[in-house]
Amino acid sequence: MNLYKLSFMAVLVCLSTSCGSYLSQPVDFEAPRAGEISETTKRLRKLPAPEEKVVVGVYNFRDLTGQYKPSDVGSTFSTAVTQGATSILVKALEDSGWFTAIERENIGNLLNERNIIRSTRQEYQGGNSNEPQLPPLLYAGILLEGGIVSYDTNIMTGGLGARYLGVGASTQYRQDRVTIYLRAISTSSGKILKNVYISKTILSQALDASLFKYVSFQRLLEAETGFTRNEPVQIAVKEAIEKAVEGLIVEGIEDKIWLPKEGEAASQKLIAEYRSDKDEEELTGLYNRKYFERKYSSAIGVSLGGSLLSADFSDNNLAPQLTIDYKNDIYRSLALQLSGSVFELNSGEAFAETFAGLDAGLNYTLLPNDRLTPYAQAGAGFLTRLSETDVPDAKNNFFKFQYGLGMEYLIKDNLGIKAFGTHNITLSDELDYTINGTRDDHYFNFGIGVNFYLGGSKNNN
Repeated sequence: MNLYKLSFMAVLVCLSTSCGSYLSQPVDFEAPRAGEISETTKRLRKLPAPEEKVVVGVYNFRDLTGQYKPSDVGSTFSTAVTQGATSILVKALEDSGWFTAIERENIGNLLNERNIIRSTRQEYQGGNSNEPQLPPLLYAGILLEGGIVSYDTNIMTGGLGARYLGVGASTQYRQDRVTIYLRAISTSSGKILKNVYISKTILSQALDASLFKYVSFQRLLEAETGFTRNEPVQIAVKEAIEKAVEGLIVEGIEDKIWLPKEGEAASQKLIAEYRSDKDEEELTGLYNRKYFERKYSSAIGVSLGGSLLSADFSDNNLAPQLTIDYKNDIYRSLALQLSGSVFELNSGEAFAETFAGLDAGLNYTLLPNDRLTPYAQAGAGFLTRLSETDVPDAKNNFFKFQYGLGMEYLIKDNLGIKAFGTHNITLSDELDYTINGTRDDHYFNFGIGVNFYLGGSKNNN
């Protein structure tokens, strides 16, 4: 029964990770409803009012990908993204409150209808001069061009699952990506005033749980449940276009192309918030990794830990160690590192002595743009005894090689915490005064510590 309880709990946990989708399964027909309002739409509608609305024309905001929906069973002629992006853009312009959009996508239909009105008036009113003429059409001061330039499928896929004695659950996910460009063009000069680039990921998830078990002789229990959830591509395109319109407005305010009604204070506040968000976004990589700019080129580190001897005695104990090191960047990920350490090597009653070491080597950071990054180090150094010895003709100084791995996390620009482990090979079998076998004595260092970053900023070098 304990096994069944654990299995049931595992399935329950898997389902509860997306219980909102699981518990809102459709069971009846639904009435029409207004379109979904996202956080991007709300932010667009909260923009301050403009001094004067800008008349813009949108001839066509096209799907430039030429891509069809992927299919596992054969070819399909359904497009991967919506062909109605122009309508989405016009709606976003209206929601912003900054633009007066004029009809240009189907301008031929509009002109034809105006000709019908003129000919009807002339035919049935006999050319009455008192009849008012059709008002002139508005013309656009700015044209908006661009389109959906990319739709990338399966930029990230993965899953997780487990099964034990017929009870199991699994989850899978897939992430796609849509990219748009939106540019504003002056109709008087043809100059491109602004060009905005926006991308949006599209998530698909699947979750299932199953039970396949013989509960007694010739009695089989089988149960299965699950669901899939696919983010609509149209909503992803809508959010990307709304984000592009917001960026177009704020960057236009920054360049004094247009201004808000509330004046300079509102402009500066809006620009500061936008720049803060944009800086954060620019430091975010393709797979939603947060990139961190390391501003300093050198660091002093202090660490405490332990040393573990591996030599000719079977009894080896962890002993204390203190290390101070200095590193200076040679290249973006590569640094020269110098370190000095004092530590004890202990094999119980058979051997226990204190040593000092001086090392020089290279430190390679695997993820230089991340706050949390592993690193590797390797080099050479010298080792000397600090304890007095009664062993005649004992060797006190040793040349050694070392290599190791570590992990560092930057709490602030100039402060990081680290953990590391190194393997030190002394090229001698006399470290513990005992020569036995063919293998040289060696030892391991483990520690945790802090790095204090200092010196000039990399941006100023």
